[in-house]
Amino acid sequence: MKIRLFFFLSLVITSMCASAHPQNKHQHGDRAEWFKEMSRYKAEFIASELNLSNEQKQSFLQLYQDMENSSSKLARETRKLEKEVKKKGDSATDAELEKAAEARASLKSKQGAIEKEYFQKFKKILTSEQLFKLGDAEKEFARKLMESNRQPKFKR
Repeated sequence: MKIRLFFFLSLVITSMCASAHPQNKHQHGDRAEWFKEMSRYKAEFIASELNLSNEQKQSFLQLYQDMENSSSKLARETRKLEKEVKKKGDSATDAELEKAAEARASLKSKQGAIEKEYFQKFKKILTSEQLFKLGDAEKEFARKLMESNRQPKFKR
């Protein structure tokens, strides 16, 4: 099981590193598709870390994707407002600046509300131990992702 997880993670990390380079964009389609793929990898990684049964996995993966999609949609909307205001520069109105600042300030709490909503749904699928380990699995995925993107340091 650990060997399969290692190979799976290696594949994910390799594909992420390759697609992160601008000249490789054409190989991976558009950015939205890449993020969907990464989201699927993340959900699969988490399901593996939680040792879900086949029945649990089937229900969990769809719910987790829905949660990730909702959270990502909020983040995209916030970034869109930020970009619009930045693009306008000094011509942005106070109302536009305030709206973008409000969106930025409330993003984490809105994403937290989404997590809390889905936590209630996950409770119907996962054991208490799996619920507890869910956060650890998400952090582990992020840690492995960060490790894979570290650039080698050159000696001076």
